[in-house]
Amino acid sequence: MDTEQIRSRLKACGQDHILEACEKLDPARRSALLEQASRLPLDSLRELIDSFVLKGAADEPCTAISPAVVTMPDAALAAELTARGEQVIRDGRVAAFTVAGGQGTRLGWGGPKGTYPATPVSGKPLFRVFAEQIEAASIAWDTPIRWYIMTSEANDSATRSFFADNNWFGLPRTQVMLFPQGMMPCFDRGNGNVLLEAPDRIAMSPDGHGGSIAALHASGALEEMSVLGIDTISYFQVDNPLSSVIDPLFIGLHSDPDRSSGEMSSKMVPKRESAEKVGVFCRVGERTQVIEYSDMPESLMTEVDDDGRLRYDAGNIAIHLLGVEFANRVFEENELPWHRALKKVPCFDLETQSQTTPEFPNGVKLERFIFDALSLVSRPAILEVDRSMEFAPIKNATGQDSPESCRQAQNDLYGDWLASRGVDVTRDGNGHVLADIEISPLSAMTSEQLQPEDLPAAVGSDDRILI
Repeated sequence: MDTEQIRSRLKACGQDHILEACEKLDPARRSALLEQASRLPLDSLRELIDSFVLKGAADEPCTAISPAVVTMPDAALAAELTARGEQVIRDGRVAAFTVAGGQGTRLGWGGPKGTYPATPVSGKPLFRVFAEQIEAASIAWDTPIRWYIMTSEANDSATRSFFADNNWFGLPRTQVMLFPQGMMPCFDRGNGNVLLEAPDRIAMSPDGHGGSIAALHASGALEEMSVLGIDTISYFQVDNPLSSVIDPLFIGLHSDPDRSSGEMSSKMVPKRESAEKVGVFCRVGERTQVIEYSDMPESLMTEVDDDGRLRYDAGNIAIHLLGVEFANRVFEENELPWHRALKKVPCFDLETQSQTTPEFPNGVKLERFIFDALSLVSRPAILEVDRSMEFAPIKNATGQDSPESCRQAQNDLYGDWLASRGVDVTRDGNGHVLADIEISPLSAMTSEQLQPEDLPAAVGSDDRILI
């Protein structure tokens, strides 16, 4: 796109102020700003501004809501689905996909969140936790499992360096593909102008985890998957070390034509309480959707069934399976909606020619959510799993979903594994394991794989067990 085309298109979508900024720059910086402007979604920018920035899209009221259909397999069905899933894995049809664009700022960590030390004894970084799962699964099912990792502009370089410095965690370099997330411009909430971060740079922000589908396409990952015969993407976020990266039971459910269309499947855990701040899987009309906790009517949030269980308790833990064909269709049809968020966006003021740090939200950021794809699925499968075994995210510095709570969850899980193999494990009055225990998937992927001769007779309160 030549300079005059860019100028004409910026005018057409009401972004003349970018041209005004260009006039005050030297040729090199002017060229850089115009080049960045050329990568904006200029064809749809005016519609985005009118629909989401200046007034915000009116959410359709949630009507005809009912609980989502959830699968809780008994032992016989679980065995059947696991066998099916193992064959899908063995056939090389599954890839792992980590959404890892976040920084560890809220944790006081000065790097990508995936580099955060997460395990109780050795302090393995989150990336190594998942790498070991992928290596163990590749060995168990005798197939190299591809690993796709979505970074962000903010952490892409640091993430690549971390992988290189750690020798790709023992995985073949060709088995891992990193690519950055897409970005969207930040907008002035008052007039819809694209904000400038600096005189020669547009203010940008990540386009949300729903942008992962576009990023998979732009990077060539979806095309590569199709060439390699991969038809199932195991999606998980980088902050949950208990994520079961390659889960044969879940994959078996997703690939079972009697129980799923094979387009998108999700895991859920029962909410701790009605006010827990997680989205909830629901049926809205004829489709399955995730309703955010802030949008859920309170009368439904607190409703219980005859057994006293919350009727709407299917908490979204951001673990999904996506069909490759489905992901391609979602990208091509561009059906995921945009969501509007008011934010404080530091920016460059053209009138005063100075940087401004707002005290109140001055900008609008637009992002997409991956779970919105569920509403496009004809028959999604929702699998209920045990929170203690699969969900202990590291999000906050303290309290729930913190490094401390995650460490305790790992200790409790692996303490249960040892106890199931006859080890005497010391616990406190609330049943929590008092020792620090860490079991690598390269040693055992399930408690049944633990070898008795490798285990201690007992685990005391001050022990640190590494297996």
